[in-house]
Amino acid sequence: MTARKDVQVGGTLREALGEVADAWDRAAAGKRVRPTDRTVFVSWSVLASVMTDKRQALIAYLRTHPTPSIRAVARALERGYKRVHEDLTALAAVGLVTHEGGLWRADYDEISAVLKVKAAT
Repeated sequence: MTARKDVQVGGTLREALGEVADAWDRAAAGKRVRPTDRTVFVSWSVLASVMTDKRQALIAYLRTHPTPSIRAVARALERGYKRVHEDLTALAAVGLVTHEGGLWRADYDEISAVLKVKAAT
């Protein structure tokens, strides 16, 4: 089975809060709530500013090589520490990489993006 990270482009904070409130109400009523792990970007340009080619390569590396330190990642990718630190910080801030158990990692095989084209109501 392929592990997938879901990314949504578009939508509003109001919509996101509505989804959380709905899940909360369902759980409170004893209904089953399916967990979701989705990263939402408000626009394509915001996603593009986060997901650069270098960051995509960084994610691919961490998928197969969970690594304990930023310095080790920088050495393996033959990149500067400062830039790798910036990239990991940006990717972690939006949930595309994690630093858990002492390892930097990306625990998915693909990123699936949905681009909403319907105007928010």
